[in-house]
Amino acid sequence: MRRGRIALIIVALLALLLATLFAVGPGIAERSMNQTLSAPLPPVSERAKQLHASLTIVDLHSDTLLWQRSFNDRAKRGHVDLPRLQDGHVALQILSSVTKTPAGQNYDANGADSDNIRWLAIAQLQPMRTWGSLLQRSLWHAEKLDRAISAADGRLLGVTDPASLDALLAGRSAATAASQPPVGALLSIEGLQNLEGDIQNLDRLYQAGFRMAGLTHFFDNELAGSMHGLKKGGLTPFGRRVVSRMEALGMIVDIAHLSPAGVTDVLAMARRPVVSSHGGVQATCAVNRNLSDDQIRQLAATGGLIGIGYWDGAVCDPSPASIAKAMRHVRDLVGIRHLALGSDYDGAVTVAFDTSNLIQITQALIDIGFTDDEIRAAMGGNALRVLSAGLMPLTPPPPADGPENS
Repeated sequence: MRRGRIALIIVALLALLLATLFAVGPGIAERSMNQTLSAPLPPVSERAKQLHASLTIVDLHSDTLLWQRSFNDRAKRGHVDLPRLQDGHVALQILSSVTKTPAGQNYDANGADSDNIRWLAIAQLQPMRTWGSLLQRSLWHAEKLDRAISAADGRLLGVTDPASLDALLAGRSAATAASQPPVGALLSIEGLQNLEGDIQNLDRLYQAGFRMAGLTHFFDNELAGSMHGLKKGGLTPFGRRVVSRMEALGMIVDIAHLSPAGVTDVLAMARRPVVSSHGGVQATCAVNRNLSDDQIRQLAATGGLIGIGYWDGAVCDPSPASIAKAMRHVRDLVGIRHLALGSDYDGAVTVAFDTSNLIQITQALIDIGFTDDEIRAAMGGNALRVLSAGLMPLTPPPPADGPENS
């Protein structure tokens, strides 16, 4: 009898331990990965305040959907949620679906034989279908965004085509001083390993609302080599078919994390503007993650965008001044039309400020000599131009051509 009670107590303690782990473990993990420095930020001028309030701001990349918290409520961790987007005067946030990261993740060389996100999916008590399927993880992220939009009472609007983008901008223009303008959200993908080798899954993702995708993340996959992979090869035949299909559907092709050989292959075949959604430039931060001047020129030749990130791997020193310095290099090299914001917020990065303090970039660009019109373009105008054109499908788009991946 006594042994039975001891056994029950042990089982109860184990159950309590597991419940505590599932309840607080994901939050602890995010707090350790998505940090904001506590150092004081530079002062903001009245000119910056007035200019910032007039901007239409677009951020090309955030990984917020990966984490277990309500997008519509202000959080005490991470970098992005709807209230903080409103504080930062953001018009459109592009939200990426991260489906797999390798154990021991680094910038130099990672294999594809481990899956950290599986354990996060289990710990966050996501639907069981997401535990083993990368495709289902992305579809779950789309469901999370759909639920947030439904619960936001018009404060959050989905963007999937030029018409919905126009509706967002009209809603922001119609907002009064007593009302918050709506914020838009557009879905992206960080690495198309979630196709699971089947090009028809690209159409499933498109139907779920995804309108931008990077071909690789931190490891090589069926489409191409990653800058951080083992072989770092160029586009495979499957990858070429996927790029063509993306362009036909009206999905923006993103070269962030792609190997140099893959970048060359994409830019050589691109018929529509290409983006590098989040990163930096070698000229101001010599990290292999960042673009060379030749790559910047080739990307600009497609009419595309370079989104500058805010963390040390992108700009070496995550200060507003260093972000502005990288942005100035792009402007001076290829012109203001190819410059954009690409924070990588909530992407396991440490930054100097969260999205509520984006006015820091406006001030830094003023300080480094950007004109008001250049700031308008870099903070969102360029992104709106490229998205409005790039989201338009070819008429009619050709059908997907089967599941083989070679």
